[in-house]
Amino acid sequence: MEEVHRLSEIARERGLRVCVVESLTSGRLAAAVGAGEDASTWFAGGVVAYLTDVKERLLGLTPGTDPCSATCAQQIAEGGLSLFDADVCVSTTGVGGPGPEGGHPAGTVFLGWATRQGTGHRALSLLGDPEQVIDDASDAALRLLLFHAETVRPAGPLRTPPEGQPGTSPILSGAPGADAAASASSSSVSGRTAPTASANG
Repeated sequence: MEEVHRLSEIARERGLRVCVVESLTSGRLAAAVGAGEDASTWFAGGVVAYLTDVKERLLGLTPGTDPCSATCAQQIAEGGLSLFDADVCVSTTGVGGPGPEGGHPAGTVFLGWATRQGTGHRALSLLGDPEQVIDDASDAALRLLLFHAETVRPAGPLRTPPEGQPGTSPILSGAPGADAAASASSSSVSGRTAPTASANG
């Protein structure tokens, strides 16, 4: 995948540590990132946390936070960044379907991001069966991860990038291009068999 190839190049050039936190996508994002070239040198790891109490204990989610919300996505991305001592983290949470959950329609997805310079989130409304929603959410999260890896400052003194390769300015929440980076196509899919279990995050 082109995004993973580019992510691996950037992470190695700048000495970045990358991590992910997943609920909705249940490890699919980590599997994609981990397939990148020399991933063992820059992919710090990932956490799959479905239960809300696990998100609270492990990732610092504020008790009472809606698990399908922008706040949740952002907080667990921050938690992942701290847990893995990483430079960039992206998280996924939402409702995969086939039906609504917690007052949210199927296809409601939130992506969170965190770097040492800031945090933020992106909201998506996806169509299709649970498998398609998860596929589209994973793809969008990967694009968001690449976007912030490209714009984040390089690693600190303990993980300096190769000489002569300075970093760029940090990205701020809502910066131009950030929304486009996380956009995902929303289209109905025919010919698929929807799983009977709800894919919630």
